[in-house]
Amino acid sequence: MGLGDTRSRSVEIWTERNNAVVGVMNGIRVVEVAAWTYVPVAGAILAEWGADVLKIEHPESGDPQRGLVTSGLIPAGGVNHMFELPNRGKRSVALDLKSEQGRDLLMKLVATADVFLTNFRPDARKKLRIDVEDVRAVNDKIVYVRGSSTGQRGDEANRGGYDMTSFWSRGGAADNVSPDELDYRLTMPGPAFGDVLGGLTIAGAVSTALLHRERTGEALTVDSSLLAMGAWAMGATIAGANAFDMERYPKHTPSTAANPLVNIYKTSDDRFISLVMLESDRFWPELVTALGIPEMITDPRFESHKKRGENRLEAIEVLNNAFGKRTLEEWKKELAHIDGSWCVVQTPREVVTDPQVLANGYISDVTDSNGVDFKLVNTPIQFNEVPNELTRAPDHGEHTDAVLEELGLTMDEIIDYKVSGAIL
Repeated sequence: MGLGDTRSRSVEIWTERNNAVVGVMNGIRVVEVAAWTYVPVAGAILAEWGADVLKIEHPESGDPQRGLVTSGLIPAGGVNHMFELPNRGKRSVALDLKSEQGRDLLMKLVATADVFLTNFRPDARKKLRIDVEDVRAVNDKIVYVRGSSTGQRGDEANRGGYDMTSFWSRGGAADNVSPDELDYRLTMPGPAFGDVLGGLTIAGAVSTALLHRERTGEALTVDSSLLAMGAWAMGATIAGANAFDMERYPKHTPSTAANPLVNIYKTSDDRFISLVMLESDRFWPELVTALGIPEMITDPRFESHKKRGENRLEAIEVLNNAFGKRTLEEWKKELAHIDGSWCVVQTPREVVTDPQVLANGYISDVTDSNGVDFKLVNTPIQFNEVPNELTRAPDHGEHTDAVLEELGLTMDEIIDYKVSGAIL
């Protein structure tokens, strides 16, 4: 059986076993040599779109993120959601890439693949002989993807990093989001905040590179980094600060917002409502009417956008007092009919039961390998209005035997590899 036949049969088997996952990436195979979240989440997205994603892990240690339970960061007996998020839908193949046998098996898989994903640093890739030239020597049509901390060039190309450092702190967000009165800088809104944004970007880049290959025959090398993502996310702020020769963009707290209608207000039961009504002349009358203070429409201090800007602190105080007189549930009813943009500041747990989230299928029910049910957020892209269907992350090395059998290895050969330590 040739490599083309092997690949076709592998994809066929994957499709048969995972009909729910088949989608726009059906027929695409991805070999992923990566750990933690940033690049693995790109593999998870591609798997969600239908690709056969082979997650390569060390036979003994596996992806270090599996160890978050034993380290105490995730409660024992529960779902390792930090591993499930970036690894759902994949197949795990345990290979020791430091051994010649393990590397040989990896290259056999590379020969059947369309995409190679990695977040290993340059020196590590060189040492394992899995750099661009090594992989392309086996498969010159493979799209080679490198995700890094700060980029492939420069003095720090070999330094590692996480989204908290390279995306959030170095990209300018931590400084600019933190109020001046604090004597510290705020951390990210939640774990993997920059990783998941970066992973989605990489998945889109992979799609573009595959389209380019289809049209031209050229296999591209794709690069992205957490630093690049951090700068991109803060692009408007960085451009503004530089253009106006400011160290940072002007910051405002709710009590000093530049536009009273672009702000967050507290209700009587200590909940919050967010407003973004940029066309204040259009939305001021209906807002203050809904708030029960229609007299503010003709109040000379607030009769125009310009006047509200000049008297913004007073306008904010008026709105604060109004919102503070009723509960969140009461305001949800009163504001339901207005055209201006507003929403409840929700907790992460409330997002799970948000009617719009449910109506659009943005969250899926998943069952892990231990039979524990849990929920995961879907990739924020849908095709033909069909919500994505998720499958669990694989156990360590769960699919090693099956994938090697697809390559044409006999069980005796697989056992020999196990005995040598090259595979799990």
